[in-house]
Amino acid sequence: MKYLKRLSGVLVVFLLLQAFLLPLGETKAAEGALGISAEAAALIDVASGRILYQKNGDKKMRIASLTKTMTAIVAIEEGNLKDVIQIPDEAVGVEGSSIYLRKGERLTLEELLYGLMLRSGNDAATAIAIHIGGSVQGFAYKMNEKAALIGMTHTNFMNPHGLDDSNMHYSTANDMVKLSAYALKNPTFRQIVSTKVKSISWEGESWDRRLQNKNKLLHLYEGADGVKTGYTKLAKRCLASSATRDGRQLAAITLNAPDDWNDSMKMMDWGFQTFKPTKLVGKGEAIDPDAPVFASEDQLQLITENDFVYPLTRSETTQVTSRVNLLQPRLGKQMVGKHVGFLQIYLGNQPIGQIPLTVKEAVPTLKSQLGFHAKESFWSKLWRIAAGGLLDA
Repeated sequence: MKYLKRLSGVLVVFLLLQAFLLPLGETKAAEGALGISAEAAALIDVASGRILYQKNGDKKMRIASLTKTMTAIVAIEEGNLKDVIQIPDEAVGVEGSSIYLRKGERLTLEELLYGLMLRSGNDAATAIAIHIGGSVQGFAYKMNEKAALIGMTHTNFMNPHGLDDSNMHYSTANDMVKLSAYALKNPTFRQIVSTKVKSISWEGESWDRRLQNKNKLLHLYEGADGVKTGYTKLAKRCLASSATRDGRQLAAITLNAPDDWNDSMKMMDWGFQTFKPTKLVGKGEAIDPDAPVFASEDQLQLITENDFVYPLTRSETTQVTSRVNLLQPRLGKQMVGKHVGFLQIYLGNQPIGQIPLTVKEAVPTLKSQLGFHAKESFWSKLWRIAAGGLLDA
């Protein structure tokens, strides 16, 4: 099996060294391997979108107030946080969790979003839906439209809050963890769901509403920064969680989970321990295609346009391969600076990413002109890689 060309030379040494430095407790991400109580669960690496673990990941289930993740991101993307919303009659007295809105009361969209995500206000969800979508049904259409764009292929939303008022309101652990990853890339969403306590206005009272986040993981788990709790009689306990450590963010979903807090912490502990972000390709690297694509007299190179970093276990580093896919088979000097194709990257047989390629003129170095290359010693390579020089290159 052909290794990714980046995995030749120095990077092979890096990956071998990395394998020894990774925790020895690596386990397979097989269903049930972590002892998760949840009927369905999933774990994702937010930056790459790779689902690291799943248990019944595509099983259609009720999702309770995890629904509000979609409500929030649609409202943030389509609304104005400073919009002042007059509370309609339909949003007053909605069953379940509430921030006790009154008819005619005025709050900003931002305040309602805090009420939605920290206290799980079903009344706030309804007010937001009517403001953004014109009606609850109109907003549900927007929710499903966004779900399709994100790639949530086993999901259907009927309301903005997740109450058990329809058998056609459902999703899966895999779809919901994709949604969490998508939403967490929005800075406004991240700020709201990571807030532990927030005060918002309470028209007609001499005090503000004090909203304390229901997500206990914000206090229990190192690096916790989201996302949403959920419960109904039919859905049982549901949880969307996230945490960031050393600049790397994971998100987890548990559905019908009697031990949801511990389930989430187990999954994220395992994910941080088992998978490491590995730089497979660096921006500006010269890529050597399998077959000649330039005339022999042309001093040209194929160059990558950006980095590619992907979470891998130590055993997976030997399963990465690549393929150059060009838009035309032969290239010349007229293509310098232009996009000419992609470097496609695979893990086993699965495509995991592609990097745009451009053409650049090769600049001969003094060493290449003289016909020799300085050779770095094996131990020098190991020392430089261990010190982090490779990933900074």
